[in-house]
Amino acid sequence: MLNEIKHIFFDLDHTLWDFEKNSALAFEKIFHELNLDIDSQEFITTYNPINVAYWKLYERNEIDQESLRTNRLKDAFEAINYEVTLEEINTISNLFIDYLTTNNHLIDGTIETLEYLKDNYKLHIITNGFSFAQEAKLQKSNLAAYFVTVTNSELSGHKKPHQNIFQYALSLANASKNQSIMVGDSIEADVLGAMNFGMKAVYFNPANEHVSHEQIIQIQKLTQLKNIL
Repeated sequence: MLNEIKHIFFDLDHTLWDFEKNSALAFEKIFHELNLDIDSQEFITTYNPINVAYWKLYERNEIDQESLRTNRLKDAFEAINYEVTLEEINTISNLFIDYLTTNNHLIDGTIETLEYLKDNYKLHIITNGFSFAQEAKLQKSNLAAYFVTVTNSELSGHKKPHQNIFQYALSLANASKNQSIMVGDSIEADVLGAMNFGMKAVYFNPANEHVSHEQIIQIQKLTQLKNIL
């Protein structure tokens, strides 16, 4: 039953904030600025799955933040057979963080959905992203005004899917489990993380990927939340 829901917790990257589009534009700017002969679209196609894989390692505490930032680039350049030095990788990594939030495209339907929900629910963010970057994304994309609280893994001391980050977020929001629901694009971090904690969850699954858990509520478009909540 979803009629008792009062608090909606959203993931940020890939759920509301279009990480793929914004990161592609950041790399395009970097390659042009550094005069690197790289097709930015080819690079981002290679980089995206590598980045996702490294984020999963980071969420499981198998690598630290610096390893995430460096090795995802190193592996992507190796995959396209483009030689770069460690110094160049560090430069690109720093520029990427600087430039990532200069573009702030949102997932289709984000504003429409938040406008629909904001009057009847308290909206919140739970993100594993780095705090300085996530705050910049929320401010520069004009999303910040929609959310009552923002929980990130650095503040809580834990990353999704760890139950402690969900407990931290609920405490910050003064919300209970039965009044709360999580919406996110990661089946492991967002959906199963929330469900194992005892919260309801909605899987944002725009690619309509097969999910073995039949009881999971799925949407392919954010605007479909209007039919659920």
